[in-house]
Amino acid sequence: MTFTTKRAKYKFDFGPAGSPVAAGYTEVSRTMTYTPERGFGFTQPPDALGDRDRGSTAGVPNDLQRDFVLSGSPFEFKLDVPNGTYMVKTYSGDWIGTTRTDFTIEGRASGNGNAGRASVTERLHGPVSVGDSQLNVVIGGAGSRLNGIEVTPLLVAPTGLKVESLNANQHTATIAWTAADDAAGYRVYRQGPENAKPVKIADTTTPGFTDNTVVAGLTYDYEVTALDNTGLESVPSATVRAAVVDASVPVPAAPRLLQLQDIDKNQLTFHWQQAPTASAYLVARSEAADGVYRTVGLTADKTFTDKTVLTTIKYYYQVRAVNAGGVSTPSTTLTTPAVTVLKRQAERLERAPSAVPTADGKVLVGWRLLGTDRQSLGFNVYRDGVRINAKPIKTSTNFLDAGGKSTSRYVIKMIDDEREYPVTKEFGTWSKSYFAVPLDKPADDYTKDGQPYSYSAGDASVGDVDGDGSYEIIQLWAPSNAKDNSQAGYTGIVYVDAYKLDGTRLWRISLGPNIRAGAHYTQVQVYDLDGDGRAEVTMKTADGTTDAAGTVIGDPNADYRNSSGYVLTGPEYLTVFEGLTGKALDTVDYTPARGDVGAWGDTYGNRVDRFLAGVAYLDGEHPSVVFTRGYYTRAVLAAYDLVGGKLRQRWVFDSSNEGSEGGYGMGNHNLSVADVDADGKDEIIFGSMAVDDDGSLLYSTGLGHGDALHVSDLIPARPGLEVFAAHEDMGRSGNRGATMRDARTGEILWDIPADRDTGRAAAGDIDPRYPGAEGWAVGGDAAWNSRVGQLKSSTGELLSTTIPAANFLAWWDGDPLREIVDHDWNAATSTGTPTIAKWNWETQTVGVLLSDPEARSNNHTKGTPAIQADLFGDWREEIAWRSADSSELRIYSTPYETDRRIHTLMHDPVYRLGVAWQNTAYNQPPHTSFFIGQGMTQPKRPNIRYAG
Repeated sequence: MTFTTKRAKYKFDFGPAGSPVAAGYTEVSRTMTYTPERGFGFTQPPDALGDRDRGSTAGVPNDLQRDFVLSGSPFEFKLDVPNGTYMVKTYSGDWIGTTRTDFTIEGRASGNGNAGRASVTERLHGPVSVGDSQLNVVIGGAGSRLNGIEVTPLLVAPTGLKVESLNANQHTATIAWTAADDAAGYRVYRQGPENAKPVKIADTTTPGFTDNTVVAGLTYDYEVTALDNTGLESVPSATVRAAVVDASVPVPAAPRLLQLQDIDKNQLTFHWQQAPTASAYLVARSEAADGVYRTVGLTADKTFTDKTVLTTIKYYYQVRAVNAGGVSTPSTTLTTPAVTVLKRQAERLERAPSAVPTADGKVLVGWRLLGTDRQSLGFNVYRDGVRINAKPIKTSTNFLDAGGKSTSRYVIKMIDDEREYPVTKEFGTWSKSYFAVPLDKPADDYTKDGQPYSYSAGDASVGDVDGDGSYEIIQLWAPSNAKDNSQAGYTGIVYVDAYKLDGTRLWRISLGPNIRAGAHYTQVQVYDLDGDGRAEVTMKTADGTTDAAGTVIGDPNADYRNSSGYVLTGPEYLTVFEGLTGKALDTVDYTPARGDVGAWGDTYGNRVDRFLAGVAYLDGEHPSVVFTRGYYTRAVLAAYDLVGGKLRQRWVFDSSNEGSEGGYGMGNHNLSVADVDADGKDEIIFGSMAVDDDGSLLYSTGLGHGDALHVSDLIPARPGLEVFAAHEDMGRSGNRGATMRDARTGEILWDIPADRDTGRAAAGDIDPRYPGAEGWAVGGDAAWNSRVGQLKSSTGELLSTTIPAANFLAWWDGDPLREIVDHDWNAATSTGTPTIAKWNWETQTVGVLLSDPEARSNNHTKGTPAIQADLFGDWREEIAWRSADSSELRIYSTPYETDRRIHTLMHDPVYRLGVAWQNTAYNQPPHTSFFIGQGMTQPKRPNIRYAG
């Protein structure tokens, strides 16, 4: 056996012109702008770059490390090379000070070369694939330095690919190419009209191949890769096209009389009249009448069965006939109907009645209209055994009882087919304007370095963990020393509790010392994933996490915290817990692993530990859980199903993978989930991009990272859903502080201009004079509480430069407009008193509807509730804030009567999933799949089926 070591073929020493050059290296100075004749150089002109020579500094070891090129902005070095696979070695540092240098190679983040004083960092990158005959290295970072680059070919792609012969009668195509150095063999790929991408058709050890599987009349693209004796495969060669056509043969006529033969949920069959002289047929499909047609099949029959459909939508088909002379024009279009309606698994909820005292001494009685209820159903309200409504209630699900008292007892009865029967147990009037859930606050404690800390009730979620139709509270406990990722320091242990509404604590989970406390670290997903009628709890875990039964995950003695309090080593897990008991059901390695911390954008632990999570119906019927990592640079989303008590990975989206690069740097501090393309299956709206239900990139706007995200039918005059999002990077967004876009295509409909990071934006119908939802974002100095900004109508018309708060929204009072959820912030104590207010569109001010000085908002200046959801009564939302001492969770419900009748929002797919992801990082309010606002139309019943 012979072993060989690859040697660098291209070696460059960067520094001032005329400074010493390391032996065997080529000099590169800032004056050397790239030219095709030279074959290497910088993209930027000389005056955009600088250089230094530290050769006079004591201790500089060699000519390569003594000097460098630098710039205050990212700069690019280009090198012409044959297509192939390479390793790239970089040298970066400055002998007299510390430097931070980031590398992006061939469009992908490749880690950093950060260096301390009196050092130069050598970093090996790769393998790197070059497919356009040019290697591109972008150097960035604060204080970036470039001392040297070495490029080593691992395996160069074959060259000189050509078509040697074609024979339509014998159905053959012969290709040949120039042998590649170090190649032990070759792999041949072919892409025909029926292929979405090149498909492997053969391996060969010689530089030539005859393909005898071609169809006469079609055109094929071939490419070849080289293989070495380790199995490494090079990038593809240049493509060569082969038209296997006999020009002397007349092209066939187009097929006629396309007719649907059979249609089912996941397949359909149609046939057509045979075209004379045709030997084969190409079948193309589109999802829109005027859309792009893509070939989905090649057949010799006059019948075709498409098994790659989900018939929740219409499909459009065209067929072309093929013979040795070529391909016919398309047939007339066959339109197939949408015959499948997917029914989503949903919670079997009770009516959740409430009796809320009003300020004027009355009682507002409310109950749920379930998603399975007909709108024609009527209800009667009984107080103390006597019916108190004059006629059945059919236009709302609430009743204002003028004679109600604190001692009154109520029962709701439903009228169906003239039969009346109770749908609630007897319930009483709330003693206060809120429903209090007692909490068991963890004891104060000390950090690893002896610093004291205490706890407050942080974000919460809800789920029916015992299957009784009533929600339980899943409560996250936030230690007082919780940190943003940008902040160093030890944090306290994170706990997660489950509570019945009467305050009974069902369990407590300790996430242990290796899960840091902070908004970006722990995202709790509460949802019935396996359809047994009881919710599970899923979250990121680590060595030392202890479930409610006392079972420790991983090594119970491990402590991976470094001296700055970050956890940058050690295993990471994803665990699903049984919602009723808090016992761990299954644990898998977290995807993706952190890997090279610096590859995510910094080395101290900020960008690597940015986590988001949500639940999505990726097949349109069953829920999957989605956990992510990264959004400033690389973004990875991993989807899982819970099958037989085990987490089974469905797919992984990685912006580092081919075809997904558009997701790089596009994530927000939050995500949303909705069926944006109306096929019944959910997509993940991940900041400035969307990931399709199959884990592929649906689109990327390229507008970069942001802090706020709202997805709903914000413009009911347009088909489908819209996204209103805030943007941070003005360079990427083109000085757009916020944008309204089409949720399906990413098309920007209108924007709010800005010249700086816009950290707050909201969307909802707050002005009845204009159709649809308004959108607004902070302006001026862009402070979180700025009332200077732009408020625009759903069509982008500027309505005001004075705006309400943009933290949170709720449906609270009796009209369908949304109210402003915010807080009165005390900067001295860093606490917020929660408020609900009404926007006055005439005076451009707000009027407070509710405030509780004994309650507290969460998440610092963001002022968010612990949880906001449709928990009790009619369709309007309940809002839960913690008491000032965190001894209880106070769930506030509206005291205002409404004449609107809407099924419970918890049975709306977009809203229920919004409640699930609400606690993720920068909390956002949940929205519905339909428009709620002035002039709204009555929403349809959701397509759901009960779990369990």
